[in-house]
Amino acid sequence: MPLPPQVSPPQFALSDLAPSRVVGIGVVAVPVLQGQDGPSLGPGAAELADDLGIDLFEVLRAADASGETGEVTELPVGRTADQAAPSISRVLLVGVGAATVTDVRRAAASLARRVTDVESVASSIAAVAGDDALAGFVAGATLGSFSFSMHRDGPRDRPAASVVVCLTESDDDRERLLRRAVAAAGAGWQARMLASVPSNIKTPVWLAEQAVTAAEAAGLKATVLDEVQLAERGFGGVVGVGQAAAAPPRFVQLEYVPAGTSRRVRKAGHVVLVGKGITFDSGGLSIKPGQSMVTMKRDMTGAAVVAAVLAALPEMDCPVRVTGLLPIAENAVSGNSMRPGDVITQYGGRTTEVTNTDAEGRLVLADGLAYAVDKLDPDVLVDVATLTGGIKVALGQHTGGLFTNDDALAGHLDASGHRAGEPLWRMPLSEEYENKLSSKIADADNAPGGPPAITAALFLQHFVGGLPWAHLDIASVGDAPKDRFEWTEGPTGFGARLLLDWLSQPEPLAGVGSV
Repeated sequence: MPLPPQVSPPQFALSDLAPSRVVGIGVVAVPVLQGQDGPSLGPGAAELADDLGIDLFEVLRAADASGETGEVTELPVGRTADQAAPSISRVLLVGVGAATVTDVRRAAASLARRVTDVESVASSIAAVAGDDALAGFVAGATLGSFSFSMHRDGPRDRPAASVVVCLTESDDDRERLLRRAVAAAGAGWQARMLASVPSNIKTPVWLAEQAVTAAEAAGLKATVLDEVQLAERGFGGVVGVGQAAAAPPRFVQLEYVPAGTSRRVRKAGHVVLVGKGITFDSGGLSIKPGQSMVTMKRDMTGAAVVAAVLAALPEMDCPVRVTGLLPIAENAVSGNSMRPGDVITQYGGRTTEVTNTDAEGRLVLADGLAYAVDKLDPDVLVDVATLTGGIKVALGQHTGGLFTNDDALAGHLDASGHRAGEPLWRMPLSEEYENKLSSKIADADNAPGGPPAITAALFLQHFVGGLPWAHLDIASVGDAPKDRFEWTEGPTGFGARLLLDWLSQPEPLAGVGSV
């Protein structure tokens, strides 16, 4: 079954004109700031009021608008022969609260939901804050308009075709900032789209092909191992998890190398990202309850995030070498299923007693991490996975879990999460639970019990070779329960923007590995 054509995110352009003075624009959106003495109008509003002969403060008073973030006051505009901006048909006054980057991102997402099926929009919302607001605006306007459709007649609504970002001061660097913002938002969109695809289409082979196609289009090198190669090379976790499925497992390696001399590139460092790619998780023989399976098409979000990040890196001016590893399998049920009580040999020789076949994500991640240590000589390892229900219990659905053995790496990822709007909370790698991993017949038990998010992280730590490492457990944020600002109901693609923010910093590895 082929995937039907999907909608595309808006196209973005910059202008130093006020929104109402951009030629050919149908919808104009200007910011409204919230204040103790009532709302105030932001950049572009004075020109709009002059061009249309409208008292915008009177419009706000009539609507009892406050300027609260995401609040939208709409004003239809009648066209007249002598109107200064005859193409404008709608005016949107959009609340930006205190005008932080978060406010801008959320306001842009609210705007995006109000302008579906529109050809062109011009907005000065991004002009209320500094340069960081540009990335926030693009992320909000892009991801707030995300949709996925398997309808026979195509999607019901389409994002605005083009969005003109009006910044009152021109800056030579803003074209570069816009390019990076579009790439980061597009990575979030791509990860979300891949996670939304039904699993009868999204087999391990299909997902591997999507990752390779995107990487090669970005000029990256891509390598794929099939089920025979995986067995021959000792990827016992990936093979074991995937052996019951009709569609065989795959292992994808994507390689980004920054421009520059080989010596400079080597000095800059090497990051390896590993993403969990379970294209559907039934739980295996330790089968999940039916309701718990409903969202399991998105159990490959980690792999989707890593693939999307790698494909976006050339546009982000990333200064370090980055390799992405995608261990991909379907956790199915058949006569060939991995059984509770089986012992598998992970890549590198460490053995695992499988006491719960629904604790499969750590088995494929362990292979990826061990392979990276053995073959890729990384400076830093980061894995991304919708791994445990325990992290959702701990953190709810708006914050991802961060486990790491390196304080500097924790600081980088925490800061990037807050800048990008994908916040993390650092969780403890408590050694007091290490004894729970013990098995009488193998090196470790894959399901040692609670606290489940911590013991899962401790299990993975044995495969990182003592290197600086971070584990992002995004099961808490893998699905959005409802539309909320830039989050749309369903798979979130959480992690793509925060990783790109981190990797595009001038020195993403500063202090990492220091004692």
